Amino acid sequence: MQRTALVTGASSGIGLATATTLARRGYRVLGTSRHPESITTRVAGVEYVALDLTSDDSIDDLGVLLKDVDVLVNNAGESQSGPLEELPMDALRRLFQVNVLGPVRLAQLALPGMRERGYGRVVMIGSMLASFPLSYRSSYVASKAAIKGFASGARHEYSPYGVWLTTVEPGSISTGISERRTQYVTPGSPHGPEFQRMLTALDRNEKDGTSPERVAATIVTAIEAEKPKQRYAVGSNAPFAFAMQRLAPVRLVEKITHRKHDLSR
Repeated sequence: MQRTALVTGASSGIGLATATTLARRGYRVLGTSRHPESITTRVAGVEYVALDLTSDDSIDDLGVLLKDVDVLVNNAGESQSGPLEELPMDALRRLFQVNVLGPVRLAQLALPGMRERGYGRVVMIGSMLASFPLSYRSSYVASKAAIKGFASGARHEYSPYGVWLTTVEPGSISTGISERRTQYVTPGSPHGPEFQRMLTALDRNEKDGTSPERVAATIVTAIEAEKPKQRYAVGSNAPFAFAMQRLAPVRLVEKITHRKHDLSR
């Protein structure tokens, strides 16, 4: 039986690599983009559909398609940075709509059909920053921790029906996302110099990061596992990082995380 997969944010980065890999493996792939008509390089075997995660109507318009989806990969999202006190509330609301509430609504629309058919996979694309929080990334950290919480909390509601929810946490990934990251810092901010230092390190780490194809391979591993794990991590020396987190004092882990981003305090 051919499985149907829907991958959000399929026009670039991790979403593009995942859609490409699944299509090559024989899945029927639906790939979303805010503007599918503007995609110039289309992947063979991928059907492109419009989705704007800031719009409830756009999400609900996919309801009919989602009833027949066997695999949902919630990849699309926003990367945001800024000192906590300077993050605009409208920017925070948009971030949580795009990174949390939109993906959750997509899952709500897909899960009933998965449950009735006795098979389904929902993969939330999180971030290792949810496990290793970083200064000036608090909003992004919180959104990725939230989406992981939904997946981890709900997975035992659905596993008796052959439906598994899991989170894939990439580390630094070379996708060009630094060019699209939203930034909020006021002119003359006391946080300005340290914020810029963190951003420079973040861009450097992402430029040298893991390829999106490697992340896609991990996503496919999660999808095709008989009983997917609660979490898969990839990139940024993930096995060592999580072993250190289990064994080392919290303050040491926090210090190492910040030193990697040129923050020493």
